[in-house]
Amino acid sequence: MSDAIAEANTGTSAVREGYAFDTAAMEGWLKEHVEGYAGPLTVEQFKGGQSNPTYKLVTPTRAYVLRRKPPGATLKGAHAVEREARVLTALHAQVFPVARVYGLCTDESVIGTWFYVMEMVEGRIFWDATVPGVSNEERAAIFDAMNQTIALLHSYDPETIGLGDYGKPGNYFARQVTRWSRQYREDEAAGRDEAMDAVIDWLEANMPEDDGASSVIHGDFRIDNMIFHPTEPRILAVLDWELSTLGHPLADFAYHAMMYHMPPHIVAGLGGADIAALGIPGEDDYVAAYCRRTGREGLPDYRYYMAFNFFRLAAIFHGIKGRVIRGTAANAQAKERAKAFPELAQLALGFTKG
Repeated sequence: MSDAIAEANTGTSAVREGYAFDTAAMEGWLKEHVEGYAGPLTVEQFKGGQSNPTYKLVTPTRAYVLRRKPPGATLKGAHAVEREARVLTALHAQVFPVARVYGLCTDESVIGTWFYVMEMVEGRIFWDATVPGVSNEERAAIFDAMNQTIALLHSYDPETIGLGDYGKPGNYFARQVTRWSRQYREDEAAGRDEAMDAVIDWLEANMPEDDGASSVIHGDFRIDNMIFHPTEPRILAVLDWELSTLGHPLADFAYHAMMYHMPPHIVAGLGGADIAALGIPGEDDYVAAYCRRTGREGLPDYRYYMAFNFFRLAAIFHGIKGRVIRGTAANAQAKERAKAFPELAQLALGFTKG
């Protein structure tokens, strides 16, 4: 499955129908806003299913990445490229591994939608969480780099780095459980699921007391959302900040640690893998390393965090199922994710039972 995913998401193609824009206008903007820019410019589109179309801007001496809102009508608050540009700029100033943003454009007259341009980071993306093709020693170092990077992200005080108003602080689990439960229940086309209903009841009844913890969270921190150095076990850039906000850091970490239980046919995961033979740290050791780096004594509510994250992902896939049934999400990837919804609900239910 990972080979097919890699093929579908790696590299670029010609700009797809309906996604072209005025290249001359784009080049004029680049000359004005990107120091050292020199054309001529050619444009390619990255493969994959990003909700914000992503392009490779190629010049004779270097390449850049363009992220834009999709053309046409969009839902209010969706495709917020300005939020992505803001969080990337703030984190880059802290020397956190993200691409440098050269500029944000909110003038729709340039190419028809808001966009931002950032540096093109070259390196390796691992679509398979077992990281084939490297030594056990390097594989262990790759996992340690991910652990170190998410711990670093959660160490920043949002106010100090200029992101104090990037989301709502506090009551994260209560707000999220309410939001996704409502969305699940209101999607009548996708139907109800006995396991999902039981998970919601358990999450509502066992919610940890709000400890007020709040940090910048990525929201989709997975191995295939990172660019690693071409030859070293080092992260050069964390990608895809569409779901970033202020939230509970332990929810974000547990989402990342879902990889230990995630079947690889759903998203990049280690489910069913012999991680000891691969040199990958065990889940307990991985959690302990994060706790050491963030000054925690342990994660007593870890089981809740895992149940919550499988529930949240199941709710997202349930929404995709509804769109497939209604005919508004007919692509093959959407159909596969719709099929995975019951499996995710069962995985969430497993964590409610200890």
